[in-house]
Amino acid sequence: MKLLLDTHLLLWAAAQPRQLSAAARKLINDPRNELLFSAASLWEVAIKRGLGRADFRVDPRLLRRGLLENGYGELAITGEHAVAVDSLPPLHKDPFDRILIAQSMVESVTLLTSDPLLEQYPASVRRD
Repeated sequence: MKLLLDTHLLLWAAAQPRQLSAAARKLINDPRNELLFSAASLWEVAIKRGLGRADFRVDPRLLRRGLLENGYGELAITGEHAVAVDSLPPLHKDPFDRILIAQSMVESVTLLTSDPLLEQYPASVRRD
């Protein structure tokens, strides 16, 4: 299964694996799953780190390098992803989460998240 991890799960997987649920750890550690991260997550980390958010202290360059070194695939943001956001119902106001949902729909991948709001979208979403 192709899994696109949301930003918080990426941060936890990289630096605080104990924060992950047992179900999320099992999915992430299953070698049959292809793990993906979005450029949107790196953008979110860069912006929120710059704002001084305590939960976004990681350097996005180091995060990206670590994810790539650990076999994660990188998903760029395309115009198709951006326009797909327009068709989403206004369930979630966070633009980063909205682009992740759009990417999961366009790319036919499963979004792995801990956010219960994201389960309400017409996309393949697994909540940890």
